[in-house]
Order: sequence, then structure tokens, then C-alpha cells
Amino acid sequence: MAISNASPRIRLITGASSGIGLALTRHWLGRDTPVIAVARRASSCLALRDLQKQGMPLHCINTDLTDETALGKLARQLQQAPLLPEQIINCAGHLHDNQIGLKPEKRLEDVTMEKLQQSFLLNAFAPILLAKHLIPLMPQDRPTVFASLSARVGSIADNHLGGWYSYRASKAAQNQLLRTLAIETRRRHPNLCVLALHPGTTDTPLSKPFQRNVPAHKLFSPQRAARQLATLIDGAGEKDHGRFIAWDGRDLPW
Repeated sequence: MAISNASPRIRLITGASSGIGLALTRHWLGRDTPVIAVARRASSCLALRDLQKQGMPLHCINTDLTDETALGKLARQLQQAPLLPEQIINCAGHLHDNQIGLKPEKRLEDVTMEKLQQSFLLNAFAPILLAKHLIPLMPQDRPTVFASLSARVGSIADNHLGGWYSYRASKAAQNQLLRTLAIETRRRHPNLCVLALHPGTTDTPLSKPFQRNVPAHKLFSPQRAARQLATLIDGAGEKDHGRFIAWDGRDLPW
């Protein structure tokens, strides 16, 4: 399905097949705005296919964010369509994966090269490479946003509990990469706002094994998390460029 570039603000969402990414996709589609849903298996995702069947302005693209060749192909697809996003929201990331034995390390002895590499590939490297390939496609004559989901546990200053070596470090690395991106794009893309966002603890597969001690009022549904994040993203301006902020708009320490 082709989406005219004359349509309302086009948003591209990665990790759009589940969790917060899917909730954000539904949120904006519900407001009749076009969404480009990007995921490893976006075209076969039943939830996304159901949205398309309802006639929503949704375009699904299969992309492996950990493969830079695939990111280059994604950029070419968008340019040829043309599907030029004014907002890019990276919701892809992982904390655990039973298939490869990835889970948060409680002790130094649990740290392995494989866990570090897997965490950094998706949580740190993918967002900055996504920016490298897609920011050149974004309009420069109007306000645009590049936002990526980070996490409070990626804050070095706020680390009081330890553990979760790979996840903490990969999110901290993402924060540094996004902060550096914000400095460069202030000169090269003055209408672009770069954000690192903490969505709060959300009831998704990512957090499911770690919800036991989370108070009920601090565990957000994906729909609530999406509404809160959408408010921040849609309201973002020059004053927000380069910020690391939580779901409630408060700055988080780096």
C-alpha cells in the first residue's frame, strides 16, 4: 500500500509487532495518521495484518535491525515508495531471550561475550545505525523527531543496585550515542529533535519475568505507555533536543 507524502505526519515505528511498538502503532493509526511498521517479521504479524484489514493507513516492512545491509535496503524502499517519515520511533530492544539463553546477569560470573554482544547489537548499535540510514530521508523544512526507547537502568548516575550488566551497559551506550547524535544534528538538521525515552515498567514480554516486585500502580499497560510516550513525542520541540526523559516528562540523570 502506497502512502502519499502529502498525507498527515508519517511515523515509522520499529519493534512494531509487539509491546510498546504495537501499542504506539495502534495509537497513531487510531488518529488516522500513517504508520510504517518495521519489525523482523512485520508482514506476518497477525495484529498488524488485522489493522491493515481494517483499512488503516499502515505499511509493514520486514527488517532485521541488527543487519546494516538490511537497514540500507529499508532506506532505499522508503525513498522509492516514497515514504519519508517525519517521526522515527525505535521501540526494538531486548532484555532476555530464552532461545539464546540471554537473561540479566546477577553476578560478574554470569557475564559472557555472547550476552554482551547480543545486548549491544539491538539495544545500542541498531538505534544509531537506524539513524545513520534514515535521518537523511527526513524532511528538513519542518519539525521532525528521532526517538528511541532507553531505560532508567541505563543511567550510570542512578545505578544503585548493580547487576544486569549487559542490559545496563547497552542502554548507557545507546544514551551516549544518541547524545552525540543530538550534538551533530543540531548543526546539520536544525529542525530535528533527538530523544532518549524511558517508558516506565510496562506489561510486555520484555518485563514479564521481572514484574513480581513492581507495585500495581507503577506497572503500565502498553496502551497507557503508548499514550504517555506519544504525548512526549508529538509535543517535542527544540527545548527537548538531546534529552533523556521519563514517561512523565522528567529528565533522567545520565
